[in-house]
Amino acid sequence: MNGVLVIDKPAGLTSHDVVNRVRRILGERSVGHLGTLDPSATGVLPLVIGSLTRLAQFYLKSEKSYEGVIRFGFATDTYDAEGQPTTPPQMITLDDSQVEELAGNFRGVIEQAPPPFSAKKVQGVPAYKLARKHQQVSLKPVQVEIKELTIASVEGDRASFRAQVASGTYMRSVAHDMGQRLGCGAHLETLRRTGLGEFQIGDAHTLEDLEDAVRRDRLDELMVHPRKLLPHMPAVTANDDSAARIRSGRPVNLPELSTARRVKVYYGQRELIAIATRVAGTLFHAGIVFAAEPAVQSRDSQAR
Repeated sequence: MNGVLVIDKPAGLTSHDVVNRVRRILGERSVGHLGTLDPSATGVLPLVIGSLTRLAQFYLKSEKSYEGVIRFGFATDTYDAEGQPTTPPQMITLDDSQVEELAGNFRGVIEQAPPPFSAKKVQGVPAYKLARKHQQVSLKPVQVEIKELTIASVEGDRASFRAQVASGTYMRSVAHDMGQRLGCGAHLETLRRTGLGEFQIGDAHTLEDLEDAVRRDRLDELMVHPRKLLPHMPAVTANDDSAARIRSGRPVNLPELSTARRVKVYYGQRELIAIATRVAGTLFHAGIVFAAEPAVQSRDSQAR
């Protein structure tokens, strides 16, 4: 069972909770996720399954798109609605021009301090573990890029937004820092990820959809077509001889891709068999081979 599946993560589950549930539904242990989502966040959570878990290394710097709501009037220790207030609540009524001007300060390349409740490490310890023990957490600002930050609407003390950001950007920190700029405090009330790399919310399926597809033996209909993966990377379809060489780890000649540094190699229309790197001229070596996995046992045989 090798493939990529996009789950519409519900609120209240960690990304790892989703992975564990999908492992049980599919009866497959080799399941990983791309791009962690906070428990309260929803939306696009791509899962890599079987031998395609090795694709994760190519998505470490993927751009992400979000929709959400920032609530102004008080800050929280987690920078989102799950945390405890850290500033006295204030009555505030925003106007469109005020929030739009504020958002302009956060577009482009900026310095951003990650939230104390995050997986960033302090002397080898995740910051959130220290924060839960009420220990002082001081994380150094890092450069991030916010490619788009659009204020969709403003109502009372809340502002709805759309954003497209580079990897490593925390929307919780954006909300918190906006509140500091206004002097009233703010936190991220809701967040929904609408895209990660080539995976969009329209590709996503609920966990209930997945359970139903497995019951009806229609799992293939939910999987991302292998030809849509890593669209920026050139692709080639191997014949029987080339495919055999690639699967056995031997170099192969690919004259049609003489200028590419790295290529996806398919066998037939749906099987991604390798990621190959150019050695010299038109000679490529498959550094990553997606070997076929053994068939998953039925639940009956597992029960025995």
